[in-house]
Amino acid sequence: MPFLVPAVAVLAVLVLYPIGYTVVRSFFDAGGDSYVGVDNYRTMFTTPATLTAIRNNAIWVVLAPTVVTVLGLLFAVLTERMRWQTAFKAVVFMPMAVSFLAAGVTWRMVYDADPDRGLANAAVVGAHDAFSPPSRFPGVRARDGAGVAVSPAGDLELPAGSGALFPLVGLAPEKIPAGAVPAAAPAGSGVRGVVWLDFAVGGGGRQRVIDPDEKGLPGVAVEVVRAGAVVASGETDAAGRFAFPRLSGDGYTVRLPAANFAPPFRGVDWLGPAVVTPAVIGTYLWIWAGFAMVMVSAGLAALPRDTLEAARMDGASEWQVLRRITVPQLRPVLIVVLVTMVINVLKVFDLVLVLAPEAVQADANVVALQMWRVSFGGARDYGLGSALGVLLFFLVLPAMVFNLRRLKREGT
Repeated sequence: MPFLVPAVAVLAVLVLYPIGYTVVRSFFDAGGDSYVGVDNYRTMFTTPATLTAIRNNAIWVVLAPTVVTVLGLLFAVLTERMRWQTAFKAVVFMPMAVSFLAAGVTWRMVYDADPDRGLANAAVVGAHDAFSPPSRFPGVRARDGAGVAVSPAGDLELPAGSGALFPLVGLAPEKIPAGAVPAAAPAGSGVRGVVWLDFAVGGGGRQRVIDPDEKGLPGVAVEVVRAGAVVASGETDAAGRFAFPRLSGDGYTVRLPAANFAPPFRGVDWLGPAVVTPAVIGTYLWIWAGFAMVMVSAGLAALPRDTLEAARMDGASEWQVLRRITVPQLRPVLIVVLVTMVINVLKVFDLVLVLAPEAVQADANVVALQMWRVSFGGARDYGLGSALGVLLFFLVLPAMVFNLRRLKREGT
């Protein structure tokens, strides 16, 4: 037994003493001068910031380990027969070599709100515009004093009369469609009118009047409404004209739907208060999916191949082989990955600190970050910080006990 003395001494100095001192320190005030009993714990569980941190930690524990394990399993299984599996695995594993600080800085650029700079929003906006093209005239409005009414929904409306004239402004000359020609009022009978940019390049011109150099706006959707129902619809031509000669009589209103002038979709505010926690978790997945893949691949390599081949020869599909043979046999490895990730995410700190902007850091807060903020972030309340450290210890403890019991069972 004497050979255990050095190990026990190191364990006592590096593990037992810090734990014991943290527990004792949590019963004292910020400066450590006065004994305050459980006041720090009472403060901890009644402070909104701590409750937000605990809620976010719960999201992390439920979401991150599960998704990491599933991604690792999918990567390992799908690349098993891939010709370039070594190169693929190297690429997936590469983020493990990146520190949380560097990953946070990198993903801040990925999550940039401007789709011209942020990769995430560029992809989201591209997918959105593929199914729902943006309006051609965002931000365009009617010239003041033109008599154009704006409905609560943002539609521009005019009585049909003898000709509905829509003088619009708010469009830069360089954004006028290439096929546009000088505006002209349509002749003939029925409901008709023109939509044009009431602005002459170089100055001059008269407001609310179609001047020779002013261009019509082609492709503007036009609806004719009577008694609350749309009776005709169409688009303006190259000169901005529209006409519905078959409509006769009175009581028509010409409407330019607000969709013509809707601002373009700009993506998701990834680092805003609503989705900052899932966004940070996404970065965490990027870092740790490679670790899970390597662990599962090692377990997969040790599986007996005869059961897999026998199932395939009996007509089982690949999905059935995965669900009923591969996953049950990989269960010990998957549990190891899952428990390791649970312990890991409870300690997450620096990734949230770097990635979440200061303005929304409270919304992305986790227990470890809250502990740092109250201890070293300006408040210097080491008593409350110690109480948070004790809370974090008890959150990690069940996973540690489960892991130890599992190792003990495997040993026996």
